This record gives sequence, structure tokens and C-alpha cells, in this order.
Amino acid sequence: MKNFVKGILFLLPSIILFTVFLFYPMIRTIYLSFFLTDSSGAPTVFAGWENYINLFTSPIFLQSLQSTLLFVLYTVPVTVIISLFLAVIANEKLRGIGIFRTMYSSTMGISVAAASVFWLYLFHPSIGFLNQIIGLLGFESIGWLTDPAWALIAVSITTIWMNVGFTFLILLGGLQSIDSHLYESADIDGAGYFYKLRRITIPMLSPTLFFVVTVTMINAFQTFGQIDILTQGGPQNETNLIVYSIYRDAFMNYQFGSASVQAVVLFIIILLMTIAQFKISERKVHYQ
Repeated sequence: MKNFVKGILFLLPSIILFTVFLFYPMIRTIYLSFFLTDSSGAPTVFAGWENYINLFTSPIFLQSLQSTLLFVLYTVPVTVIISLFLAVIANEKLRGIGIFRTMYSSTMGISVAAASVFWLYLFHPSIGFLNQIIGLLGFESIGWLTDPAWALIAVSITTIWMNVGFTFLILLGGLQSIDSHLYESADIDGAGYFYKLRRITIPMLSPTLFFVVTVTMINAFQTFGQIDILTQGGPQNETNLIVYSIYRDAFMNYQFGSASVQAVVLFIIILLMTIAQFKISERKVHYQ
């Protein structure tokens, strides 16, 4: 009992912090999802499962869900593939390679707001650098952030650029942790570069890849900052991802019940996706 009390005392600061900032908000969100609320967020009328039924019959939410899944599909694979390509290049023992490693990971030091403003100017319909290049090639300018067909792609490009630095750094660390004796043995056997990449590098890097894909996917579902700065959910709700929809319902329309339902649904989606990824991908993970 004495050891138990000592353990609880050591854990008490963490327990308090988790209770105040994690457990209570989670329980409160689930509670509010069954109520209609006033402008201050206080529950007024018990709605029960009607809030959930209304949500899944709402065309706006269904479009938001579709846009979120498409956004995850656009950003996660491309981010991981580009980062892996850069990490493999930067792992080579070449003179001055540290400069390129710094360049590739530099996006980690840029805030979401600064990066979004930077891309806001690049996507500008008239003075934007991208449309100027398209004009020089003889094509018509693209409404990157105003055309419903391009807005989600534009936000995805911004997100990929922002996330490459972190993903690259983690993958580079994973590559450098691979035992060099494996490559030396392969060289003795006369193995080529791509054979070593396929048979040694990728299998030995699989735990890092598994971690990177999981984290990148969760971050993609929780994207908010660049949406708020670049498109505010438009045009025609094409970039109204679930997290931005939660923000808009809660803090613009003061519909805390509807926002809480969406938060619970988002939590369940991320939980199920993560569990599925663990079940499917973990079998292919090779640990040294």
C-alpha cells in the first residue's frame, strides 16, 4: 500500500493534467453531443440520438466527410513517398549532403500560419507565381483557391509541403539506424542498389514507415490552420474538412451540440482507421 501511494503521488501531476485537459473535455463533448445548446454552450434540450441522425442526413456533413477522406488520400501517400525519396538521397555519404538535409527538413521550422500565407500568395489568381508559370506555358490561369475543382488539391499541396520536413527527418533517422553490416554483406554477394533498397532498406525501415504513416494520417484528419487561412471551408464547402466544420459550428454558429457530435464521429473514425492500420500493416513490420 505504501508503494502504491508513492506511485500515485508521482503520477498525480500527470493524472491532474490529463483529467483537466483530456478526460474532462472528452466526457463533456460526449455529453453535449446528446443535447441542443444555447449560445453559451449550456445544454437546453435533450435530443438523444437525433443529433447523430441529423448529422448523417446532412448534405453538408456528408460532403465534409467526403472532402476529409479525399484530403487524407491526397496528402498521406504523397507525403510519405516524397519524404522517403528525399531521405534515401540524403542518406548517401556525399560531400555537402548536410546542406541538403537542412533544406529538406527546413519546413519543420515554419509555422502553419506563415506557410499558409506564403502559399496564399503563390496561389493568387493574377500575381501568383504558379499562375504566371502557367501563363508563360500558354495555358489559362487556374483559380487555385476559388475553383471547387482545384481548392482541395491546392490545400493538399500546401499540407504536403508543410509535412515533408518532419516526415523526412524521421525517415532519415530510421535509415541511419539500419545496421551497415547488412549492406556490406549484400555488396560482397554482388547485390545491386535497387535490390538492396527493396530487400534491406524498406524492410528494415518498416517500423519507422509504420509510425510515419500513422502519425501523418492522424494529422491529416486534424488539419485546420491552412484551411482557415486559405479557403475558410470554401468554395462551395469543398474544403470544409471535419475539424473546420467543428470549429465553424461551435464558434461561429454556436451550435455546440452539433459540433460535439462531429467531434465524437471524428474520434471514432480516427480510432477505427488507426486500429485497422495496426491490424493490417503491423504484420509487414520487421524489427531488427
